Amino acid sequence: MKHPANTFCPCGSGIKYKKCCSKYHKGALAPDALTLMKSRYSAYAAGEIDYIIKTTHPDNSDYTEDTKQWKEDIALFCKNTDFLKLTVLQFIDGKEEAYVTFSTMLSSGELKEKSRFLKKNGKWLYVDGEFL
Repeated sequence: MKHPANTFCPCGSGIKYKKCCSKYHKGALAPDALTLMKSRYSAYAAGEIDYIIKTTHPDNSDYTEDTKQWKEDIALFCKNTDFLKLTVLQFIDGKEEAYVTFSTMLSSGELKEKSRFLKKNGKWLYVDGEFL
């Protein structure tokens, strides 16, 4: 389920995956919340489950120390969903808190969300989102 390195990145940048979101999946820190959101979208598309978990804020309602079930749930979602297109609608940058509003086309239909991110110990994390 891993995304081929020499194909375009799922985030829609038009850049090869290995030069785009893959570096964040391998450990580089996202410089801002927008980059984190795009790399998380790519992580879902590429099945990078550990990245999704490690970039989720502890205040997120899905966050749990029992990562076994959480990983299984994410894997099932990734396996059963085609991630077709990501469109960023708005980015509100902040020093410690930021928001990204986006639309994505999934095999199950369109999803629109305004996501909230917090910076914790120098690292951006996804906290929660409001479906639009």
